[in-house]
Amino acid sequence: MIRKFTFLAGLVFLFLGAEAQYKSFKISPRGDTLNRIDQNGLKQGPWVIHVDPLRGERGYEEEGYFVDDKKEGAWRKYTLAGDFIALENYLRGDKDGKSKYFSPFGELLREESWRAYDPAMPYDTIPIYGENSGQIISYKIIKAEPYSVKDGEWTYYDSQTGRVLKTEVYDRGHLVPSSKTPMFVKEEPMKKIKPQEVLDYEKKNAGKKKVKVRDGRTSN
Repeated sequence: MIRKFTFLAGLVFLFLGAEAQYKSFKISPRGDTLNRIDQNGLKQGPWVIHVDPLRGERGYEEEGYFVDDKKEGAWRKYTLAGDFIALENYLRGDKDGKSKYFSPFGELLREESWRAYDPAMPYDTIPIYGENSGQIISYKIIKAEPYSVKDGEWTYYDSQTGRVLKTEVYDRGHLVPSSKTPMFVKEEPMKKIKPQEVLDYEKKNAGKKKVKVRDGRTSN
């Protein structure tokens, strides 16, 4: 009886503490405190977000962590039937690093690579690629915007065979021309090709003294 009373008192203390710290929260079936909103109205800690189907778009649920109202770290997405369909990584609320997407049957469909905005670096230097080439011809300084950009390799798979269908490479939001695109090749100086008659002549006179050839000029 004493043990039961102590347990209930602990729960009351926990709820009162959470109520004082957060404006609102939910308790999961396992007793975890979820969907916390602090006194400043910011989402904090573990969250589960439920999205109902709308206008032909399938609903889903996703779970992960908020830090000061921004998604942080790994977030997992599920169908409403509970099938795992995506793993996304966030930094300061924007996608950063690798994201993977799956069919409801578990086949890998796509791998993405993202780069999040860094408030400590308000400007970024991006490469400028030559038209229809894979070579960088110059660089440009731009103002960085607070959102994610495609950066790195994106790979698309055949869900039935797992075969790679297409691979794209991005450099801070800019599609890098495919490696199959003809590259600029440094041109080598053209070698002078001697006519066959000259080659025959040199072969015939190899090892002999140089033959003086008249050029039609007359001497004084």
